[in-house]
This record gives sequence, structure tokens and C-alpha cells, in this order.
Amino acid sequence: MKLVVQQFLTLDGVSQGPGSPDEDTSDGFTRGGWFVPYVDQEFMEISEDWLGRADGLLFGRRTYENFARDWPTMTDHPFGKTMNGLPKYVATQSLTGADWNPTTILAGNIAAEVDALKQQPGRELQIHGSSRLAQSLLAAGLVDELRLAIAPVVVGRGRRLFPDGGTPAGLHLLSQRSTAGGLSVHVFETAGMPAYGVYEG
Repeated sequence: MKLVVQQFLTLDGVSQGPGSPDEDTSDGFTRGGWFVPYVDQEFMEISEDWLGRADGLLFGRRTYENFARDWPTMTDHPFGKTMNGLPKYVATQSLTGADWNPTTILAGNIAAEVDALKQQPGRELQIHGSSRLAQSLLAAGLVDELRLAIAPVVVGRGRRLFPDGGTPAGLHLLSQRSTAGGLSVHVFETAGMPAYGVYEG
């Protein structure tokens, strides 16, 4: 399976709390819900296409707990049947049980366990949210593709997908489109380390 990271970002790179003010208030974050004003039918169709490619979902603990709380009750949501039915994997050292079935807990060497999942037959193993997990797996060279939906907003603080001091990564742009609601949607494949050069104008 291909490992794909799907993230909602602000223009200044924040990935924390896109869906509501109380989605993720860790570290005193009070500016959640910034993605919602830009979601339209066009982006819902893009998201449906992406989710339709998944044969498994991979989460960090915090995102898993939020999703496991909400999605089982969202049976009327267009994505509800798929989200609830897909195999789910949660990378955690603290959870000992998981009720959002089918879920498998990954509690050992996460990079090795994810690498083993990638060797299984299938299309895509998708990370939704879970920016810290995405960062660690990108640093481990396990991410194959990044799908970034960038909202035209600057929030000024919050957890970033690409923090200062993160591991460098080269990317190759596969596609880019803008939605009527104002989102800029970029799809990249990973391409090893960045290339550097000197401008000689």
C-alpha cells in the first residue's frame, strides 16, 4: 500500500484544529475552526474521491480518539459508512483498547509496523490529521504522497505540519487546483532529499 498524508493547512502552515474551536485546544490553542468557512461541494467531491482510494486509515492517538468519538454517530454523513467500515490503525503507547472497530493498535516500533503495513496488498493507507505522526513517518522516509488543502487564512499560532527543525524533504508536484470556496489543493509525491543550487542571474 502507498502511504498518503492528507492535511488541512492554513497559509502559515498550521494544521491544528481545522474543524471547530474545541477540536484541539492543546497548548492553549483558541483559533480552531479556520477551515470550515472554505468547505464547499467541490471540496467534498475531492475528499470523497480521496477517501474512495483508501484501504486503511492510520491515526495518532489524539486524532483517533476524536474520530472514534464522532464518526460512529455520523451514520448519515456521506463518508460515514466508509470511515466506520475501513480498517483503522492507531499509533499509541498509551491506549490499551480501541472501540471504533475494526481497529488495530500499533504500540511497538511504529515506523517498522507502518512499513510492514505498506507491504500488504492494497491501494492506500491514509493518514488523516495526526500531524505529529505524519512528521515522524515523513522523517523516516515512509510517506509516498502528500495531499494538502490550504485555506486562505493566517492564524498566527498553532501546531504546524512542517515545524522549525523538521527533517528536510524534496517533493514533486503531481497536481494543483483551486476550489470555488477558496481552497488551494496540492498533491505531491515525495522525492528524497531537497535539491539545492545557486542562482546565477
